[in-house]
Amino acid sequence: MPPPSSTPSPAYRGRFAPSPTGPLHAGSMLAAFGSWLLARQANGQWLLRIEDLDPPREVAGAAAVQLQALTRFGLQHDGEVVNQSQRGQLYREALDRLIAAGLAFECHCSRTELAAAGGIHRRCVAASRRPDPAIRLRVADDCEIGFDDLVHGWVNQRVDCDVGDFVLLRADGLWAYQLAVVVDDAAQAITDVVRGADLLDSTPRQILLQRALGLPTPKYAHLPLLLDTEGRKLSKSDAASPVDAGDPLPTLHALWRCLGQAPLVDASLRTPSEFLDVAVHTFQPDQIPRQALPASAAVHNTAETSRD
Repeated sequence: MPPPSSTPSPAYRGRFAPSPTGPLHAGSMLAAFGSWLLARQANGQWLLRIEDLDPPREVAGAAAVQLQALTRFGLQHDGEVVNQSQRGQLYREALDRLIAAGLAFECHCSRTELAAAGGIHRRCVAASRRPDPAIRLRVADDCEIGFDDLVHGWVNQRVDCDVGDFVLLRADGLWAYQLAVVVDDAAQAITDVVRGADLLDSTPRQILLQRALGLPTPKYAHLPLLLDTEGRKLSKSDAASPVDAGDPLPTLHALWRCLGQAPLVDASLRTPSEFLDVAVHTFQPDQIPRQALPASAAVHNTAETSRD
């Protein structure tokens, strides 16, 4: 009897995918730092993708400022930077496949009509056809998707009840995030998606899309969010304070604590590169907290010497 065949696991490929809606704030940098750490600890690659699919929300020059901040923090990426705005043909091909398979359909419903029907799309309730319909994925009844998240453990969602048929192409002609991220992660052979916990409930939709398109499902890890004084997620579009790219080391220390790690108090760690070299080798992913944290936790306090 021949020995069982062994297919080697693909090399680790992670990514960071900011939207160019403003400078990186502490919450964005926490996601970048955490995803970079996991990729480097696995001796893997860390790619950079600019999610510039929503021009009305974008800020001119923001992508360049974000790249500069990542460089100053020592978070070097591998390969060329990818811009989603240049990848429309890939999204169109994927959408056409879904339509041809009967898995996606034109939707003429307005937001007002959907809201009046309960807000979850299970059938079209439009009173009339629109010249610019959206395209939605058809979600089957009793559709339940679960996955094992590195930080949050087993996550389960009834996609039909909690989300309903969701948009792939918006009525204004812009590509929806869910389709673009699935296509790009597959095209870039991403094995591990590490991002903020605000996208935790989007993951079942993306797994459903991956299955519909016959694409591999990566592993997932959703990092804790940083909240403002009103309990809201920090947002670039809400003018959250940008990280100090001129003096990154204090912020790196603070973000390290936000990831649940014991402080690195070695006085010889005087540059971001020295800090990151030690951080990669001492990082303990099983210590990452699940709960959201106040943004004040990302303010460095040199007097802190023990973990929360």
